[in-house]
Amino acid sequence: MDSSNSAGRAYIGSFTSAGGRGITVAAVDEETGALTVLGTTDAVPDPSYLALGRGTGPGGVVLYAVSETEKGAAAALDISDDVPRPLGEPRPVDGNGPTHLALAGGHVVTANYGSGSVTVLPVLADGSLGAAGCVLAHEGSGPVVERQEGPHAHQVLPDPSGNWVLSVDLGTDSVRICALDPETGELRPHGETALRPGAGPRHLAFHPAGGHAYVLNELEPTVTVCRWDAVAGVLEAVGETPVLPAGVSGGSNPVSYPSEVVVAHDGRFLWVANRGHDSISVLALDATGEQASLVTTVSCGGHWPRDLALDPTGRRLYAANERSGNVSWFAVDPATGVPAPEGSLEVPAASCVIFA
Repeated sequence: MDSSNSAGRAYIGSFTSAGGRGITVAAVDEETGALTVLGTTDAVPDPSYLALGRGTGPGGVVLYAVSETEKGAAAALDISDDVPRPLGEPRPVDGNGPTHLALAGGHVVTANYGSGSVTVLPVLADGSLGAAGCVLAHEGSGPVVERQEGPHAHQVLPDPSGNWVLSVDLGTDSVRICALDPETGELRPHGETALRPGAGPRHLAFHPAGGHAYVLNELEPTVTVCRWDAVAGVLEAVGETPVLPAGVSGGSNPVSYPSEVVVAHDGRFLWVANRGHDSISVLALDATGEQASLVTTVSCGGHWPRDLALDPTGRRLYAANERSGNVSWFAVDPATGVPAPEGSLEVPAASCVIFA
């Protein structure tokens, strides 16, 4: 997503209900990776996740945010200046606690954790959002009673082919595959892949070659490796790999809850952020993308890393450390994939980082 106004910029979400500034715009130094704050806005309450899309306004780039509140909303923002400005009205998602959003087929799709549903909102010509046109409710539960009493959609994203929309549900231990009608915004269920009961899948990332996907589990610190058939729209689990060293598990002290999974641009490495253990795991992928092995873990540079992002060059990782209130960045060793700390920026209640 390149434009004259957004090149070399990062957008950072944070929880306003926990003292965060909302959305922070930061310049990214191309040489050092350092972040410098340019502006902030609290126009959207609890903007826990962000995404970039295109519109017809100045600069041609629009920022989208979920408002992770009980009633739940999604908002579009004009980012032609250093302080984002609301573009149209925030739109209710007709679900509560939206935790994630993505652009697909000319629409914004949200994953609503609290209500266990997925919502589709049309993107209008100027980049603003129309009213929710489709809400798809998930069904099911899992064995971890306190976390899986019902469905909890945690992430939604299009596959690399753009033909399918996948939603990852922590409450039902499954990933749903849907087709999105770009004309009507209707989500049509196509299939559902069951994962190990009690794993609690949270997020998913695709291999750059497109034939594999990696599902990060929150309730058990593992990654489930899957084959992905984009023609048939079929996700098949083929293996599971721990993301923490032996002796450190979901039932250990400290309890660790993995939050985000990122795949290297060249498909050689996979990184995972671990809350509680407060680390970044480095996993090596084989040439096929089907075998993952834990190499090491390093400190995340803070406490409770809620998000992990790779910059557009693939040379640096950024961790949004929610409870320590900072975003830390790391240089990635191209030979080993191991991140080395380089710096940190204070961002209270940080929740996510994305790059223009």
